Amino acid sequence: MITGLGHVGIFVRDLEKMVAFYRDFLGLRVTKQNWRAGTVFLSADPQAADHQIALVRGRPAQVPGGEEPKLIQQISFRCAALDDVRQFHRRLVAAGFRIQRVVNHASAIGCYFYDPEGNCAEVFWVTGRESWVPVSIPIDLEQSDAAILAEVDRLHQRVRDVGLGERMPQEPPTLQF
Repeated sequence: MITGLGHVGIFVRDLEKMVAFYRDFLGLRVTKQNWRAGTVFLSADPQAADHQIALVRGRPAQVPGGEEPKLIQQISFRCAALDDVRQFHRRLVAAGFRIQRVVNHASAIGCYFYDPEGNCAEVFWVTGRESWVPVSIPIDLEQSDAAILAEVDRLHQRVRDVGLGERMPQEPPTLQF
């Protein structure tokens, strides 16, 4: 049901420095950004993958108890169909895995969960609606496909005028609005 690796999210301390490295040194292109929320997405080929790296502000310098701070924000896996995400969600719940969130990104539907060692992972399906705004609105996967796609289309209407790499006017302080 998984068709490949989608992207990796990295917690960073200095978002500006890390964006400059991935953009200016490695040559990736900023595709989505919300500096107030502390999230910037980059891709080597935006037409093939709207992001391959997600940089997320919030990597702590120290963790109480001497543990290593988490570097990986998430590992995301692409699915071929909406129903694959739905089936993964059902299997994860049945097996007792902790679900972090299930969301509508306009460009994708994602189910975020924790693996047995507490690492965040995601399975997602690309909706076919191009969106260059990092957004994350809760959605119920038990709705019909038509109902889910109607929610995707409503969100897409709100974000579709923001171009690749542009910032949203009046950027919200979170990825939910």
